[in-house]
Amino acid sequence: DMGNSENRLQKRVEDSQIEQVFQVRPEHLNGAGRLFGGQLMAWIDEVAALVGLRHAQSNIVTASVDNLEFIQGAYQNDLIVLVGRVTFVGNTSMEVRVDTYVESMVDGMRRPINRAYLTLVAVDENGKPQKVPQLCIETESQRAEWEAGQKRKAMHIQRKKEGF
Repeated sequence: DMGNSENRLQKRVEDSQIEQVFQVRPEHLNGAGRLFGGQLMAWIDEVAALVGLRHAQSNIVTASVDNLEFIQGAYQNDLIVLVGRVTFVGNTSMEVRVDTYVESMVDGMRRPINRAYLTLVAVDENGKPQKVPQLCIETESQRAEWEAGQKRKAMHIQRKKEGF
């Protein structure tokens, strides 16, 4: 039970997983004719927020984002597919992984262009952090993600202590 004896509601990764598709339009491009990084960030944040909402069933705020490197660019009319899922939960926080792909109009193949991990905090109507449901780990890959999420959380705590 991931070492938590409280009887908090448990949810499965699938319960809150989201897949969302956007098409790159002219207003999403930067001066070089590629998908603007800020637009991708907005979509990633939106998908992560929806995943967090579904898991916590409360309002949430984004606390941090890890990794916004583009593996490759995306261009006008490309289909961008974002898949978001909860990978780790703390007491009031959740880590959400969002994988971004470009989907080919020709053969439907998906090429990864980004993977980001966002830390979200569940808050009540007064903005105070509140407890989130536990995560039911069912597969080896979910367990590996959980363990990596634990390490990332420890790193975040260490960075805070060091002042950045």
